[in-house]
Amino acid sequence: MGDLAKIFKAYDVRGVVPDEFDEDAAEAVGAAFVEVIGADRLVLAHDMRSSSGPLAAAFARGATSRGADVVHAGLGSTDLLYYASGSLGLPGVMFTASHNPARYNGMKMCRAGAVPIGGDTGLTEIRDRAAEILKDGAAGPGGGTVTGQDVLAGYARHLRTLVDLTGIRPLKVVVDAGNGMAGHTVPEVFGQEPKLPVELVPLYFELDGTFPNHEANPIEPENLRDLQKAVIDTGADLGLAFDGDADRCWVVDERGESVSPSTITALVAARELVKHPGSVIIHNLITSQGVPEIVAERGGTPVRTRVGHSFIKAEMARTGAVFGGEHSAHYYFRDFWFADSGMLAALHVLAALGEQDRPLSEVLADYARYTASGEINSTVADQAAATARVRETFAGRDGVTFDELDGMTVSGPGWWFNLRPSNTEPLLRLNAEAADEIQMAAIRDEVLAAVRS
Repeated sequence: MGDLAKIFKAYDVRGVVPDEFDEDAAEAVGAAFVEVIGADRLVLAHDMRSSSGPLAAAFARGATSRGADVVHAGLGSTDLLYYASGSLGLPGVMFTASHNPARYNGMKMCRAGAVPIGGDTGLTEIRDRAAEILKDGAAGPGGGTVTGQDVLAGYARHLRTLVDLTGIRPLKVVVDAGNGMAGHTVPEVFGQEPKLPVELVPLYFELDGTFPNHEANPIEPENLRDLQKAVIDTGADLGLAFDGDADRCWVVDERGESVSPSTITALVAARELVKHPGSVIIHNLITSQGVPEIVAERGGTPVRTRVGHSFIKAEMARTGAVFGGEHSAHYYFRDFWFADSGMLAALHVLAALGEQDRPLSEVLADYARYTASGEINSTVADQAAATARVRETFAGRDGVTFDELDGMTVSGPGWWFNLRPSNTEPLLRLNAEAADEIQMAAIRDEVLAAVRS
């Protein structure tokens, strides 16, 4: 068993099994979780990885050893765990390593009501207490119980109440579950009565934590190729790709073209503003400039945050925002305990498409205004020095402004870019956007030349 400090990240726990993360560690974290959070009852769920069930069982042993009762929801997506935490009013733990390779596993933790637990909200204390328990082996009083409870049907029913899909036209939808948890949740959500008028074309619905077909990470273009081909080959109206724990959803239009999550953010924001006029919409600072423009035009209030789900969720709670979106295809909903749900975003897209007769590419054209580079990583020996070179390159130009909310954002006439250092690797991450491809490429290449010089 490795050092807990290595596997406890800013927002979750993640490491290689069993070298860095094993059942002894999971049991100790279960005991520490109960002690630090003060939980007398909690809910667990886990993904399809072969190590997930045993790790969840070990966590439950630790929790019950401290007198807490455990509601074990079994197989589920991360947003199913958030549903369980919110609907049952219990703190929760999800065992998953999301899109990471098969040898990894981890935990996402939340307080009752799906309130996230991060490094500055209890995760560090849980880590330190678990390390003490591993070292001294202190036994607890015991007395806790484990009770199984299936929440899948309730999860699906709840999502279906949040998006009106009555009366949508028949649609053909290809879904690539990537052998992840969407293979478990999509059939229930789509198949509940009243059944949706959707012809489902499933890809890789077999739950398999070895990911035999491709990585369950739709942000990487190569992992979308099978979905794009299937959409074209079957004449489908759209395609949906989920990551391993199914909390992220990526959209492909009827032409097989990948759709920017910023475009989906703008679409869902517009829909939520119809239901909740004048509401706050959260977007992170590398989401397209089109998002705050559209939000303001539709009478909403856009609020910009740092990158990272803890910042999004904190701002949503502070402002009462109805919705929040990120470039990484995470979508957050006030009606879902301010938590993220790829499935709920997918239902919004289905509703928007099915309520009218145009193809998805035409519907989404109303929400896509700029050309983006996508995230480009550069390995640098000195992040600060490379950032300083970029600042010097653009300083003094007419109309150029600098912002340091998260890394460095530089804005000019019709363009902007953000350069952020990785917290864990010697990388600088570049995101650039401009009015057209030519201008975006020019800005992108100028920044990269300065970074890599």
